[in-house]
Amino acid sequence: MNPAAVATTNPAGSAGAAGPAGLPGTADRPGAAGPPKSGPTAVTGHVTFLGAGPGDPGLLTLRAVEALARADLLVGEALVLDVVRTHARPDVGTAQPAADGEVLDSVAERSAAAAQLVMASARTGKRVVRAVTGDPGFDSGAAAEMLACAQAGIPFEVVPGVAAALGVPAYAGVPLSGNVRFLDASSAPDSCWSELGVSDATLVVSTTLQTVAAAAAELVAAGRKPDTQLTVTVAGTTTRQRTWTATLGTIAAELKATKALPTPEGPIAAIAVVGERTAHRQHLSWFETKPLFGWRVLVPRTKEQAASLSDQLRSYGAVPHEVPTIAVEPPRTPQQMERAVKGLVTGRYEWIAFTSVNAVKAVREKFEEYGLDARAFAGIKVASVGEQTARALIEFGVKPDLVPSGEQSAAGLLEDWPPYDPVFDPIDRVFLPRADIATETLVAGLVELGWEVDDVTAYRTVRASPPPADTREAIKGGGFDAVLFTSSSTVRNLVGIAGKPHNVTVIACIGPATAKTAEEHGLRVDVMAPEPSVLALAQALADFGTARREAAEEAGDTVTRPSERRPGARRRTRV
Repeated sequence: MNPAAVATTNPAGSAGAAGPAGLPGTADRPGAAGPPKSGPTAVTGHVTFLGAGPGDPGLLTLRAVEALARADLLVGEALVLDVVRTHARPDVGTAQPAADGEVLDSVAERSAAAAQLVMASARTGKRVVRAVTGDPGFDSGAAAEMLACAQAGIPFEVVPGVAAALGVPAYAGVPLSGNVRFLDASSAPDSCWSELGVSDATLVVSTTLQTVAAAAAELVAAGRKPDTQLTVTVAGTTTRQRTWTATLGTIAAELKATKALPTPEGPIAAIAVVGERTAHRQHLSWFETKPLFGWRVLVPRTKEQAASLSDQLRSYGAVPHEVPTIAVEPPRTPQQMERAVKGLVTGRYEWIAFTSVNAVKAVREKFEEYGLDARAFAGIKVASVGEQTARALIEFGVKPDLVPSGEQSAAGLLEDWPPYDPVFDPIDRVFLPRADIATETLVAGLVELGWEVDDVTAYRTVRASPPPADTREAIKGGGFDAVLFTSSSTVRNLVGIAGKPHNVTVIACIGPATAKTAEEHGLRVDVMAPEPSVLALAQALADFGTARREAAEEAGDTVTRPSERRPGARRRTRV
């Protein structure tokens, strides 16, 4: 049974009398007078100690997502809050254990500050989520905070997470099985090093990049052979992950040679795995070998339009960055759209054709304005220019009758569109809600097939506002590894609002027309989609990334991201 359900059960053990027609009784309605209470007012808040995992938001558990959805306040360090806040309500509060400008050096100071914050918030009735990296059970500070809540009589629960010592080796391609020992290098007593030095167990050491060489030296001094293999991973489970493979005797020179150690930002957490299990990494490194691992890819579309494309890019290891290049506004004269929607309801049209997600959104909004829903499409055939638009229709409650079987474009839609037949088609008219700048390809093709077309401006597209200054600087300075252009307008608008991408940036275009526009703006086109589909475009970029990585490996080059080639780029991996 869910503990939360027990906490809200009627103290008398019954659910209250049911009202008419099965509605809740008065004892269950919000604000109704319940059973009389005695004694001091009970604490109504609650604290959840939640493990956020090593860094990949995809490693949050289902239980963690449930707890975050109910939270009134999130407490944690900035990096942890970035991981968990996407699953919380938009209005959720956030807080860090240290006040602005305050520096808390010790674990004890940080846990004391966090405990005061979460307990004070819980006493006001809030549901507080205290998020920590990894798993709360592996965090000594979280244990102290739990004890403080228990002593204060504040209810709490623990939602386990993936511990860094377990998750990071898995992402580095280092399996852990058999005789494994875990060690925190910062708190390990001298006797522990002596014991592990003569052991043949696989060691998983939580350390920092700056002190890993010293830890390796401790193990060698305690009896481990200098040629014992090890891996060292920083920023594990994120697209900034980097893993070094060396031996206890060579790791110091390896880190020095790759210029990984000068870090003015402070200590960088690392997970080192020592032992023969690390030999499997060359075959099991599945994460860092993704085709676009770590690539920053610019997607000149709105977040809504880019959702499926960005998800696909993430599956290839990329970091998508969405920048809207157009803004959608209502038509200047809405009367044409109003007449068309009324005509749709009164039987004026045989077909309605949607050529974009924005067209679906425009019609849906007009329907809602008139109090209509998807039932108004009864008896009307619906066409969609592609799968993404079809998904938007299905979310609206409308299953399209026609989606191109081949090319997902106006031309592909015309290939499958039936000619007008006066015997089988009682009405010869098509409603085509579109953007003000749409091409005439579809209209001309439908007219050739014998149809009458009401070409209606459902929305206007205007150039979006410029992106933030740091994004503009990254575009022009080569901070992005690739940019995906999905139309000629995205090329023109991006150059107009942000400037021309740097020549090291890989330019990927959805089709010949878009590529021609890119070249007219002085851009070198590196990748072309085999078909005019955003998903095919992402796959083409992934294939390009794979080929680039293989060529670099054959040449013995460790630099595979285009942005690392630009003048002045930092040669060492940012961690």
